[in-house]
Parts: sequence; structure tokens; C-alpha cells
Amino acid sequence: MGTDKFVSRHIGPRDHEIDTMLKQVGASSLDELIEQTVPSSIRLDKPLNIGKGLTERQYFRKIHDIAQQNKVYNTYIGMGYYDVITPAVITRNVLENPVWYTSYTPYQAEISQGRLEALLNFQTVVTELTGMELANASLLDEATAAAEAMIMLFNARSRKQAKAGVNVLFADENMWPQTKEVLITRAKPMGIELEFGDIHAFECNDKVFGVMVQYPNSNGTIESYKELTEKVHANGCRIAVAADLMALALLTPPGEWGADVVFGTTQRFGVPMGYGGPHAAFFATKEELKRQLPGRIIGVTKDVNGKRALRMALQTREQHIKRERATSNICTAQALLATMAGFYAVYHGEEGIKRISERIHTAASQIAREVQKLGYKQMNAQFFDTIRFELPEGVKLEDIERFSLDLEMNFRYFENGQVGISIDETTNLFDVNWIIEVFAKAAGKDIPVIGNFSDEVSVAPELLRTSSFLTQDVFTKYRSEAEMTRYIKKLERRDISLTHSMISLGSCTMKLNASTEMFPLSWIEFNGLHPFIPTNQALGYHMMMDELRGDLSEITGFADVSLQPNSGAAGEYAGLLVIQAYHENRGEGHRNVSIIPASAHGTNPASAVMAGMKVVVVKCDDNGNIDVEDLRAKAEEHKENLSNLMVTYPSTHGVFEESIIEVCQIIHDNGGQVYMDGANMNAQVGLTSPGHIGADVCHLNLHKTFAIPHGGGGPGVGPIGVAKHLVEFLPQHSVIDNGRTGISAVAAAPWGSASVLPITYGYIKMLGGEGLTQSTKMAILNANYMASHLKEGYGILYTGKNGRVAHEMILECRHFKADSGITETDIAKRLMDYGFHAPTLSFPVHGTLMVEPTESESLQELDRFISAMKSIYAEIKEVENGTADKEDNVLKNAPHPAYKVVSDEWNHSYGREKAAYPLEYIRENKFWIDVARVDDAYGDRNLVCSCEPIESYMED
Repeated sequence: MGTDKFVSRHIGPRDHEIDTMLKQVGASSLDELIEQTVPSSIRLDKPLNIGKGLTERQYFRKIHDIAQQNKVYNTYIGMGYYDVITPAVITRNVLENPVWYTSYTPYQAEISQGRLEALLNFQTVVTELTGMELANASLLDEATAAAEAMIMLFNARSRKQAKAGVNVLFADENMWPQTKEVLITRAKPMGIELEFGDIHAFECNDKVFGVMVQYPNSNGTIESYKELTEKVHANGCRIAVAADLMALALLTPPGEWGADVVFGTTQRFGVPMGYGGPHAAFFATKEELKRQLPGRIIGVTKDVNGKRALRMALQTREQHIKRERATSNICTAQALLATMAGFYAVYHGEEGIKRISERIHTAASQIAREVQKLGYKQMNAQFFDTIRFELPEGVKLEDIERFSLDLEMNFRYFENGQVGISIDETTNLFDVNWIIEVFAKAAGKDIPVIGNFSDEVSVAPELLRTSSFLTQDVFTKYRSEAEMTRYIKKLERRDISLTHSMISLGSCTMKLNASTEMFPLSWIEFNGLHPFIPTNQALGYHMMMDELRGDLSEITGFADVSLQPNSGAAGEYAGLLVIQAYHENRGEGHRNVSIIPASAHGTNPASAVMAGMKVVVVKCDDNGNIDVEDLRAKAEEHKENLSNLMVTYPSTHGVFEESIIEVCQIIHDNGGQVYMDGANMNAQVGLTSPGHIGADVCHLNLHKTFAIPHGGGGPGVGPIGVAKHLVEFLPQHSVIDNGRTGISAVAAAPWGSASVLPITYGYIKMLGGEGLTQSTKMAILNANYMASHLKEGYGILYTGKNGRVAHEMILECRHFKADSGITETDIAKRLMDYGFHAPTLSFPVHGTLMVEPTESESLQELDRFISAMKSIYAEIKEVENGTADKEDNVLKNAPHPAYKVVSDEWNHSYGREKAAYPLEYIRENKFWIDVARVDDAYGDRNLVCSCEPIESYMED
């Protein structure tokens, strides 16, 4: 590998080390290992047609040239997307910092205390501004959050309502159009009837379970919903409110007039528009609905020594754990973006956010006054940031558009010929005057000049907020950049990420997120574009996305790819809807049975339920493979109603199943389609493909196989590839023509989380076809190298027919419990003392650890992890043979936080050195843990999910 080639930077082991690794695994060459691992029946017979990999410098120039094709105008379209000023301290220390963007979802709380605090801050911001009791740690976008609110209220119906078949949600016709479309998409499979109408004419009836409104609404109007809320509640219904979080610094929060759910986007809190995302949606509710709240909740607890600690509360509510009993398929959040939004609030505090909010409103007020003087009629008397004008006679809409584009500005144009202007925090005095100039020119009037901003608030007093917010200590202390930087760094030191050590999570593919891939995220040419601008202002984006779709189609063996789904679970859902649309188009809309192997990812059955499917589970045989005869029997039994099979390949057990082509054929023979979960695509690229195997649809986790970072639990991106006969059913969009004519939108933005797509684009372009294939081979070698070392002692639960694993393996840990009392959880916690994040715990088989090293880890790092696992095995043996106490041992007491190791009091039967430095290499780079093992039960019994004084929730 020449060091000028990106592949040499992406892949960990060096050329001279590969022979050593092959000798260890018992293969004469890398190709022989692949032949022994990947069934010959599914291997590709020609290389990927993607071209030669670019050097990092060549790619940098290419992506820079692409960026220049995007035009960055001042955009006043609004509709849930606004230009922002991201504080440089947050851009530099969070968005561009691999400690924050390469960490994993905080399932292992003890090594995630920093991002857990950042997310707790986020939840606090949401509850404080909305006036609600409880918030989650973010959802995907505002439109899908609306759908989650609809489904949550549907599931929260009284028994009487459910028994009576109450199924109508009344939604205000003045909600964002993209939100309305996603509501339509999600309502149909759930049997929910949607009614859009004039909220002022709404009358409750016995068919309605909930009402949904926008605050302020799509016209920019601020409505008072207090009386409506009282009427809704009096009729046994609930109300959900889509709210502008920045506006709530000025307006009465919905919680104060009785809302049951409040949701929206935190994009305005320092997160760039990014041509549609990713952005962190928020979702808040009353505590009485906490058990039905979708997504993750960060809660306060204590560790085993009584120290305050944070964790993901009510973890059994994670929808993929509930499988087919799920009420949502939410798996990914938007943790990185939620962290940025939370830090934005920490940095500005109450006074700063109020000042920004008032400045936005007063700028809009001045424009409203001046434009009305020019003869235009304002259509919304009460507004926050958005003003809507009716044009006077003789003024042409095309003139408004032409003059605004001449000044590089975008306005919103309504179907009835009216014009909307939405102001944001970047709008300055020059911008205000340019906006007024456009209206003056179009009307043929003299151009007025505004000399300074007014401080006048023009909202009616009864609509204004009187309550304070964000008075907690964390939101008052960090105003200077020096102090803010130190706070961010303090939290950063409490988290393990890929900057510390490998994260060997099976099924999660925590590989290198290369710096060259990440650079464009900070460029205004990519992050400064509104998703609803004319497409000729985003030519660079479309050039890149067209190439990316072509490359992903080649990699997957499919005809086309939709980039719209903004998470893996959203990709699953979209793929299933595409399959259903295909069946319906053929007059077979009754097909609603989804066959899913028992080993499948939990999101598979959850997504199937959300798509209106009946789930039928297929057994696995003793070797962990799909039981083909059971599959055949169930496919034939349900052939009249069979919609699809959802299958992961290689299997969730880490094996290339030999029967996969037969499995696909059985489904096709019985009228179904094959949906392939792309979670394990990292073992396929360049060697085989879903299309080659026989699948019809596959979602791709760009945050796994294709190098987008996990960001502490999100963003995720889940585009879907489809065979030729399904292309016409890929999701369209109601606001912007995305070139599709299929199912209605599954995400708020036409191309989903577009601003992170340059990462995957760069990954593919710099590796090229040869590098992509080599990466897959090395992922398989790294996994088999690790398996060869750990099979003695732990044991590898499942292997292929030649004794090989794919790109991951399951370590058997169940036998330890009987002999020593040590569990897989104890092993996971002890690994923290060795400086490692645990592998995937008890999935897909309870009592095991699933390990995936990825191709990016060096031989040295693999050996360090292997040494740690072998050392832990020796510690287990000490417990088994009585050398170590069965209760007071390094495993049961793990992890050992710094405060305990340095304490004057040490009452354990083993020494501090054994606790903190079990291997010599740890002394060179010790990751000191902040808390001991957390008390999960205490946290669930005493649910606290926002920042409060410690004395209010901790025991004496």
C-alpha cells in the first residue's frame, strides 16, 4: 500500500502484517480466506465499476469544485428551516471534533457520561421552552416527530376509545406541507384516518382521538389554542403541538395552556440547514405518557457508591427490543445535532436566546410595517418571524421573484400568489433594507431606507411568555469562549470514542471516519442551503448525489437508490412501503405478511408493524442459520398474503449462510419480495451484492458501512436500493420535485440528511472499486484473526461451513455464569478498565458478546483488544478456581472509577493496581472512568430527565 493512496490510510493492518495474520487464521492468502468464507454461489464475477480511487488531495479539489456549484443565497423561505449562526466554539470543538462525532450510542453509561450530560442539557432546554414535564433526547426531524406524536396519541387512547374504533386525528390545514405529507404516509398503514381542516371550525366528535396544530402556523400566524385545548380535553382527546422552539422564548409555551405533546426541530439552535439535515427534532410530553414516549430518554441515577450518574432511562422502552410489539421503530436519534443545540443554549443562556428571539421578531416587524406602506396587504396580524403578503393590483409575482434573485435572496411563494418572508438570526440591517427594496421595486415605489433596528415587540400581550426558563446553573456559567471551551472539554474527557480505542460493536461497524471525508460539513456551500430553494442553486449537491446514487446502485447491484430515508429504521420502513406499493399496483394490496427470522435485528419486526404488516417468525437451526424447511412451510402457508421476507446478510450471527439464494427463491415462488437489511453490508461490498443474491430491496446504513460517523447515537442515514421493477415506487416529495412518482415522503426533506452525504461520497471516491473490495476483505480477515485468538476460552458461537466467520462473531459467555457467577455484563464493564468500549451485549443471543473489529483497526489495536479479552478470561478463571472472591472481584466491581482508585479507603481483596492497570500497556494511555457501575433500577424508580439541583433527587 502506497501511503499516497487513501486505502492505506483507511485500512489498519500494513501489507507486511497481513501474512502474519493469515498464518494465524490458517489461510495461505487473502483470496483463499474469502473463498472459504463467502459462498462461491453468490460471489461477483467482475470487479466493481466505480473507477480508481482518488488521493486525498485529488478528492479535496474535486469536492471543493463541486461545492462551488452551490449558490449560497439569503433564504427567507422558512417552513421549519432557517439560517443560523453556529458559535465557532461549537463548530470547532463539537462538530469538527472526533471525540464527539465518533462515539457510539450511550448504552454503556459509565464511559458515556460526557455526552449523556450534553443530552440531558438538550432535554432540559426542550422541557423549559415548551413548558412540558418530560422530553426525549431527540428524534429524526420535525415531520417524523409529528408522525410519532400521532401514533403515540393513537396508542394512548382510552380502552373505551380503542374498543369503539376511534381512529381520527384532526390536523390543522396550516401545518407545514412536508409534515402533512409524512403524516399521510405514516397514518395509512396504522389504520389512522387523517382529517385536515380549519382549526377554527373544528368540532370534537366521538371518532376523534387527537388534534394537531402548528404554533406559529404555516402562514406565520400565532393562534391562541388555550380554548381549543380545553375543548379537546373535555371530549376525552389529546392535543399535539408543532412548535418553533426559538419562538417559545417570546410566546406562551404550549405546556402552560395544557398541550399533551409538543414537538418540532431544534435546527434554529445553532445547527446549519444543510440542504435538509441532519437536525435534531425534539419531542416533549406529560409525565403520565412517559411509558409511551418514543426514542431515548436520558435520566439521572447514581452509581453503586452513591455518586450522581447519568444513563439512558427506561431502556426496555427501546423499540427494537419490543420487536413486533413495538409502537415505533425508532432506533437512531440525532445525538450529535442535539448536543450542538444543547451547547448553543448553554452558551447563550436565557438572556441570549431571548435577545435573539426578540431581534428576529423586531426585524420581521419592521419589514411588515414598511412593506405595508408600499401598498401590500399583510395576511397575518399576529406573527413571530414570518409575514405573509398579498400583492396589490398591478404588482407581478414574477417581478418579486426576479428582483429578489438579483439580490441573491429566496422568498416563499404560495400557490395563491402571495409571498412569505421568514426572518432568522442572521438577518441584519442590510438584509432588511434589501428585502424592502424588492417590494418597493416591484410596486414601482421609492425605496425606503431603515437606519436602525426597533426594539418594539408587536405580539399581543396575551400571547407573550411571562415565565422564565433555563435558570439552572449550567445555563448561566459559560458565557466566555474560554469557559465554554473548558466545559465542552470537561464533558469530552468523560467519553470513550474511536479517538481512544477500537469500538468493537458487532453489527454497528465503527470504522474510521476520515478527516478528508468530514471537511465539507463545515463549508457554507454545503451547510448553508435551504432544502426548498430552486434546484439550480444546488447544482453541486445534485451532481454529487447523482454520482453517489450511481455508485451505490453499482455496489448493491440495484437499478436505483433513494437518498431520502434519514435513518436505518426509516430505510427499512420506506423499503417495506415500496414493496407494498408494488403489490397494490398489481392488485395484490392484501399481501401483508412479513416473514422474519428469529435472529433478525429488532427494528425489522418493529418496522414491519409500523408498515401495517403481520409478522411471522421463522426459526433458526442449531448452527444459527435460517431453518429453510420452516421458512418454506411458512411461505407456502401464507403464500396468498405473503408480502416479504426481511433478512440480514451475512446473518446477524456473523455467518454467510449457504442457503441464501434458495431462501430468496422460496419467497419469490410464493409471491413475495425479499427485503435485505443492509446492517452487515460491510462484508458484502465488492464481493457480492443484495441484487446479485436475489434481494429486491436493501437499505444501507451510511453511518456503518459507508463511513458517516455515529455521532454519539446519530445521525444515521438509511437510503434504499431497489430492483428495476420497484424504481417507480421510490418516495416523492410534496414541496420540491425530487424526480420520483412513488410513495409519499418518509422524511421532511426531499433528499433526507443531505449535508452528511459528502462523507459517503468521499469514502467511495477515495477508495474506488478496488479499495472498497479490499476493505471488505480486510474486515473479514480482521474478524477471523480475532476469532482465531478468542475461540479458545470463550468459544465462537456460530461459523460457516469452513469454520469461518464473516466480518463479526459472537463470543460465547453463558458458560461463565454457571461456573463463576460472572456474566457478559461483568465482562463488558471490566473492559472499560482496559480502556475499551464493550462489544454488543446480549444481541442477538442473550448471554453473549458480538464483536466486529472493522477493516480500519490496526494489528496492534486488534492485539491490544485480544490481550484484554484474554486477561479478562484469566480473571474469570481466578474466580472459578477460588483464587479470587466470588463477589469481591475485579469483574463484579468493574468499572473502577478514578475517584475510587485514589480513595484513602480501599476494602477490596485485590489491589488498586490490578483494578486500574491490569495490563502494562494501559499505563501509557489510561482512560479514567468518571463513575462506577450505574444503578439502573434506582434511575427508573426515580425518573429525573432534566437538569435540577442535586439535592432535589439524590438520597442523603
